[in-house]
Amino acid sequence: MQFDETFDVVVVGFGLAGGIAAITAADAGAKTLLIEKSEVPGGLSICSYGAVRSARDAEATFAYLKATNDGRTPDDVLRALAHGMCGIEAHVRELAKINNAIITTSIEDHARGGGLDDPNRRRLSGNYPFPGTETFYHTTVVDVPGFDVAQHYPWANGAPGGPKLFRIVHENLVKRGVEIRLATSALRLIADPATREVRGVKVAVNSAECAIAARRGVILACGGFEGSAEMKAQFLEGKPIFNAAARTNTGDGIRMAQDLGARLWHMWHIHGAYGFRHPDPAYPYAIRLKRFPDWFPGEQHRARVQMAWILLDQDGRRFMSEYQPYTQDTGVRPSQHYDPARQRFPRNPAFMVCDQEGRKMYPLGKATSNDQGIRYYWSDDNLKEVELGILKRADTLEGLAIALGLEPEAVMASVTRWNEQCARGSDEDFGRPGGTMTPIRTPPFYGAPVWATVSNTQGGPVHDAASRVIDVYGKPIPRLYAAGELGSSFGHLYLSGGNIAECFVTGRIAGRNAASAAPWK
Repeated sequence: MQFDETFDVVVVGFGLAGGIAAITAADAGAKTLLIEKSEVPGGLSICSYGAVRSARDAEATFAYLKATNDGRTPDDVLRALAHGMCGIEAHVRELAKINNAIITTSIEDHARGGGLDDPNRRRLSGNYPFPGTETFYHTTVVDVPGFDVAQHYPWANGAPGGPKLFRIVHENLVKRGVEIRLATSALRLIADPATREVRGVKVAVNSAECAIAARRGVILACGGFEGSAEMKAQFLEGKPIFNAAARTNTGDGIRMAQDLGARLWHMWHIHGAYGFRHPDPAYPYAIRLKRFPDWFPGEQHRARVQMAWILLDQDGRRFMSEYQPYTQDTGVRPSQHYDPARQRFPRNPAFMVCDQEGRKMYPLGKATSNDQGIRYYWSDDNLKEVELGILKRADTLEGLAIALGLEPEAVMASVTRWNEQCARGSDEDFGRPGGTMTPIRTPPFYGAPVWATVSNTQGGPVHDAASRVIDVYGKPIPRLYAAGELGSSFGHLYLSGGNIAECFVTGRIAGRNAASAAPWK
């Protein structure tokens, strides 16, 4: 094997998982290279809310994770994640010393607010009433002195917390002297043909290719397949499913691992909801509808944030609760329904409908991206989107139905029934919490097609508790590790902030184990 350069550990992908893996490997004394396919760092991580899901009790955490994974993830993998989540707060605080970042937790926030109606109260549990739910909380970066996201990461367009958390990790990498190379794509793993032992990775910079040796191990932390239309069409039921961000996440790590015989899991499981399409075909992303606070099953009466819209299928009928307990996770699932009698997906697109009062409540959409030269700001009053044609406007419901290509009588009947249920404060059809229901009666009326939208995929190569990639026969592929979203442990129901926690936990495990391996000769 001929190599152009040699490192101890090569990490593929510069989001939070890759950054934490590289920090851990460097701390263990490994000469570490961190490469990123995109021209900018951060991946999906920098677009996130930056709330790191943390836990207080490892056994309670394991119980919850076991219930929400419904037998799809082995116990030892879940135990490793559970134990790691109990140390995340301390780890974040230690990393934050690099720039004196201010850290808070939802435990502290709740103590300052107090009361049963404190919004931070629900951040002291998981998303569902499974055993162990009470062990969870969030760790969040409140402020980084001297940090300005517009100056340091002008390409990042997401939630405000993600860039702050990413900045801490980025500065720790710089302090340790980890070599970071952007616009560097991993093409294939280089392995011993007889043993499949990973020896390095072939990469491309512009049109030039080179081979980089990894004498201790390679860590794949390059995300999922949100940006691969071909993989989404093969592994997901619904189509099309548009991505909310991360067009460079095209399943590269999955294919490289498969090349050496990796087993796959959770390929169907995606985290997402529904979103608008921009009229410019060059704009690569769906624009998710406004995110609302999650509500806890069994406490529907505490969900009091009004959602302005309802969703209608292509027959003009409601088909789901638009405000599910964790809408940004499971909201995408009803859209993937296929009707074999009519040979189509009757809910993709579905159609968002609201009235004038709903239009004035808040921005109906929120764009996300982490790309140079791609940015869209949704207007505060939604009128720019009317002018662009994203939202249709009509003086009557009948006129709106015609503009959307729907049967007017069906739309009018659906809205009439919805308004009757709003008056009673109860969604008898689909169980949307009464406090979130908003009547649709004040003209003009607004609507738009909305499509199944993936925030991130959870599938990929199987890994064990040591973050080693596992082959189809249950054996680890020597010197190959995975971290973060690439082959996530979440295989049934997602835990808010869980992928970020996974970036920290599996990043540390993979970085430590790769760096501790004896170098090949």
